Amino acid sequence: MKQADNLLPPVAKKVPFELDLHGVKRVDDYYWLRDDARKDPQILAHLEAENSYKTAQFSAYEPLQQILFDELIGRLDKDESSVPYQWHSHWYSRRYQLGFEYPIMVRSRGDTETQTRPVSTASAGAQVASQLHHHEQVLLDVNVRASGHDFYGLGGVSISHDESKLAFGEDTLSRRMYKIYFKDIDSGALLDDVLDGTDGSAVWANDNLHVFYIKKDPQTLLGNQVFRHRLGTPQSQDVLVYEERDDTYYISLGKSLDETRIVLLHESTITSEVSVLDADKPLTPLTPFTPLLPREEGHEYSVSKLGDEYYILTNWQAENFRLMKANESQISDKSQWQQVIAAAADTRIEDILLLKDYLIVQTRTRGVSRIEVRPFGEQASYQLVFNDPAYVVGLDINASQLSDQLRIYYSSPTTPESVYEYDLTQPMTRRLLKQEKVLGDFDSERYQAERLFITARDGAKVPVTLVYRKDKFAKDGTNPLYQYGYGAYGHTIEPDFDSSVISLLDRGVVYAIAHVRGGEMLGRPWYDSGRMLNKQHSFDDFVDVTKALVAQGYGDNNKVVAAGGSAGGLLMGGVINQAPELYFAVAAHVPFVDIVTTMLDETIPLTTNEYDEWGNPNDKAYFDYMLSYSPYDQLTRQAYPHLLVTTGLHDSQVQYFEPAKWVAKLRDYKTDDNKLLFHIDMEAGHGGKSGRYRRYQDTAQEYAFFLGLLGLN
Repeated sequence: MKQADNLLPPVAKKVPFELDLHGVKRVDDYYWLRDDARKDPQILAHLEAENSYKTAQFSAYEPLQQILFDELIGRLDKDESSVPYQWHSHWYSRRYQLGFEYPIMVRSRGDTETQTRPVSTASAGAQVASQLHHHEQVLLDVNVRASGHDFYGLGGVSISHDESKLAFGEDTLSRRMYKIYFKDIDSGALLDDVLDGTDGSAVWANDNLHVFYIKKDPQTLLGNQVFRHRLGTPQSQDVLVYEERDDTYYISLGKSLDETRIVLLHESTITSEVSVLDADKPLTPLTPFTPLLPREEGHEYSVSKLGDEYYILTNWQAENFRLMKANESQISDKSQWQQVIAAAADTRIEDILLLKDYLIVQTRTRGVSRIEVRPFGEQASYQLVFNDPAYVVGLDINASQLSDQLRIYYSSPTTPESVYEYDLTQPMTRRLLKQEKVLGDFDSERYQAERLFITARDGAKVPVTLVYRKDKFAKDGTNPLYQYGYGAYGHTIEPDFDSSVISLLDRGVVYAIAHVRGGEMLGRPWYDSGRMLNKQHSFDDFVDVTKALVAQGYGDNNKVVAAGGSAGGLLMGGVINQAPELYFAVAAHVPFVDIVTTMLDETIPLTTNEYDEWGNPNDKAYFDYMLSYSPYDQLTRQAYPHLLVTTGLHDSQVQYFEPAKWVAKLRDYKTDDNKLLFHIDMEAGHGGKSGRYRRYQDTAQEYAFFLGLLGLN
């Protein structure tokens, strides 16, 4: 440790680069660290030097990291398998084998009772697994495909309508650019067809001969073109059937539950559009996708099809969304829409499922998920009931519109993820098909979850999910406190179960999720009040939650650690600029910290799509506001907490040079002697390591950093 303490951190050279906009001159001394080709020897040498420094400084914690890694993977069911679901004439599932990183995709023709028998216990699971393996057909052994690759990402997996062929996407660089391959299922042979430069998913027409896929722009990585491919022909002959010319939109492909329509979604931050194509007629017309309702700025909608009717989940005159319906021939005229469920100020309608005899509605009220069953006949509507103080519930795989069985998933901070099946012909009759198995000495009764509302400085009530081990917690301000946050894109960090967190709880750490503005825990208004010119609320909420939890005795004010990734890394960067004294240590993973410079550069992947999230800094009002909280621009000469920063060289979402520049500037500006460690995964991208087990190395590293500093090793 003495040698590590004496090792000096890397010092990046300063090469002043002037940026001048709106009369504001900024000098970026570390702009030179950007290399889009990722081949510059000088830059790579600097990154390797950072890794070497991190390794040396981390040496004292390596034994703890190994202990934690063994704990984390030791809780995983080594032979985990998913609950099979029926699609057409087969039952599909995936399973893992002991010691392997990736799943095996399988199917079988077993009887219904065998396939859906509960597998929540070891004996039942082993019995069902034995029966399934006897009948199963291997579709894809991902371990074989991943062999020899430092990184392997499986994209979409789709089966042809006649169940004879398989399409699957592969990314071996972690840039989220996929090749799509095709396989004849019965023979096991790969077809000659390979589609390059795609988003990884293929949607089959019902003729089993044509697929539709999205091709990405190689510079911006935006999926902007939809092609039709005919099996047996080269990709060069594929037909361009749609091109998105507005680079503020993402596009994606899917299929309606009744399998009659191929669906093209066009989505920006605040506007959406849905176009469809007859899945039985992929060649007619030549330009096949037709908008159901042309896009209107600020209007977001999605659709579900039942017979000739579409159910429309829409924010038209409904901030928290409402549910409408219309005949396919009338859907383009909003005046013909009929209201099914009205909007509510305190309830966000999040999703629906249309079965032949039932409308299933997923909502969230004051942060609590709910599922309501609405029969189309005489039967009364009812809600599914759960008892945990904080939990998440949602729609699981329901592959047939003709079914009268409903599958949902359920989880809470103390309850492993569970899959339930409800018999809708007998209200409130359910059975547990599977519950995540947590190996080792785990007992959910040892742990307690709480749900709080913290009053922020402007009076807003911020939801907080807490979990701790009962026998290691005293509400007297002596426990270490780990606080996590994200707060962007309307993404809700769910209060679900994470077996990794047990390693913190068992060491006396209180784990908290601050559901700050910018997420959608409290509906669409909660999101809107944390984006654009309201982004400062996200930072204020996180800081105010920390202060309140400490004041209420949930944590020791000298032992507060915090973590966030991507947009949550932006949150961490802002928080430690604005209130560094509150935090003992912080982990910022793939942090989006150079927001102004990045959002001014349209050549950087994904920039233009996010103007409605952060603002367009070409507009002075947004430039000034974004500059006011930009972590990179607002670094000051002050003491900062201990910091662990991570990135991936091939990250396509937040380019590696953002955290690299931030760390270089932090080294120059910070006035403390606290640790600043920067780990660059030279093989990975935004999601970190691939593989079921390897990804836990990153979690173990973060936990070892915090626990080691806290002396809990």
